[in-house]
Amino acid sequence: QVQLVESGGGSVEAGGSLRLSCAAFRFTFSTACMGWFRQAPGKEREAVASIDRDGSTGYTDSVKGRFTISKDNDKHILYLQMNNLKPEDTATYYCATGWRRPGCTVVAGRINSMDYWGKGTLVTISS
Repeated sequence: QVQLVESGGGSVEAGGSLRLSCAAFRFTFSTACMGWFRQAPGKEREAVASIDRDGSTGYTDSVKGRFTISKDNDKHILYLQMNNLKPEDTATYYCATGWRRPGCTVVAGRINSMDYWGKGTLVTISS
């Protein structure tokens, strides 16, 4: 059974940085589409970043130049480095995975490849 466990969330001031991690279990990590989503209170869940099996990445416009998605295929860990954080980045962040292709990229707030999600980690940015 696919399992995704996020960590690294917390509270920081605007302009600060955080690195989220997602430990992946019981699936072939190296061939999967991996991604990060977030959901702020009262808003719909939106895709933040994606990374495909070949290392190609995609980002939603609001985080381009500030967030970097990466993965370690040996350790089965997905990362999201978040720099220059803003109050509007406050949300619960979720790791996700799937294998459907095409669709492993961020388009209009979605990543169509995704079938499984973790339980999330909370990120709070104060102004």
